[in-house]
Amino acid sequence: MWRSLRPIGRSAASGGYRRYAWTDADADCRLWFRMQAEARRLNYEVDRNGNQWAWLGDPAAGDAVVTGSHLDSVPDGGAFDGPLGVVSSFAALDELRARGVQFTRPFAITNFGDEEGARFGLACVGSRLASGQLTKEQAHELRDGDGVSLPQAMEAAGYDPDAIGPDTERLSRIGAFVELHVEQGRALDLSGDAVGVASAIWPHGRWRYDFHGEANHAGTTRLVDRRDPMLTYAETVLAARREAELAGAVATFGKISVEPNGVNAIPSLVRGWLDARAADQGALDTVIAGIETAARETAAKHGIDLSVVRESFTPVVEFEHALRDELVRLLGGKAPVLGTGAGHDAGILSASVPTAMLFVRNPTGVSHSPAESAAEDDCVAGVIALADVLEGLACR
Repeated sequence: MWRSLRPIGRSAASGGYRRYAWTDADADCRLWFRMQAEARRLNYEVDRNGNQWAWLGDPAAGDAVVTGSHLDSVPDGGAFDGPLGVVSSFAALDELRARGVQFTRPFAITNFGDEEGARFGLACVGSRLASGQLTKEQAHELRDGDGVSLPQAMEAAGYDPDAIGPDTERLSRIGAFVELHVEQGRALDLSGDAVGVASAIWPHGRWRYDFHGEANHAGTTRLVDRRDPMLTYAETVLAARREAELAGAVATFGKISVEPNGVNAIPSLVRGWLDARAADQGALDTVIAGIETAARETAAKHGIDLSVVRESFTPVVEFEHALRDELVRLLGGKAPVLGTGAGHDAGILSASVPTAMLFVRNPTGVSHSPAESAAEDDCVAGVIALADVLEGLACR
């Protein structure tokens, strides 16, 4: 499975993956999922939001146990973030069949669409639509960097953008959703454990900062006459680091666009996207307020107009304690329980269905990068752990 999936959407230049929503690479990933489902004689279907499902048993019976993750990537992302959860789900089913166990609850493997938000700037679009946290009208307003709307992209890929929306009936049939994911950090590496159980996802969000200045000639305009938004942007980047350090949080300006984007031109507009996360809401609020205050003070000093828009936000997600504790019990009571600053479909779905997560050790902690890695033995341990959990939930 891993060998057949690995080449899809891989950049020869960077070695990373560019599997963006509703592109050819995304279509190839979706075909791969369907082939894996059909090879295992599972009932395959795509929901109204483009999420893929592979069912064993009758979905209408309710109280289903579902596992899976996503197959799309960030720009030049790693091989494991998302795909490890999908590959491990199919492998866990193979393991359970090899054990000869009988399912007593409906079971499904899923691939949620556009989890990373690399193309349209909003993470977890598929699960947000299904759970009603993103409306059809809001989704239709999303645009990629080339101005292509989400409806246009969906339609070009052969899907109906007018059908998207809440999928409450489908979600009501799910009794538990368990997502396996490579750890995006080094907690397991430091503890010496191959597999862990998630406790919570930190509150996190994305903010767009628009710094409006005045375009002018880079060689003839005196420094004192300039309204250069790049200066204010640079000061804001440094402020984000300072505020995050003070609060024990993380804050990153990882994306930027510049107009007119000429080497010999002072910019008229610098637009930067802030990603900020913290262990609790109070700390996150402090960081965001501190960054914006610093940005506005610097903007006023340099004659820059600033607007700040919150593009997305996810509050703290405490995974259901009973399900989390059951996972720990099914894994022999020894699996460490840890929090994470990364968002996941399981976090979005937690408002609608009981959810839990398993993490597989990442020896370097590097993620969202071609250098992302996981040892084969740890991946196998993750499959066995997932199989043990699914057996305990769906086969007894």
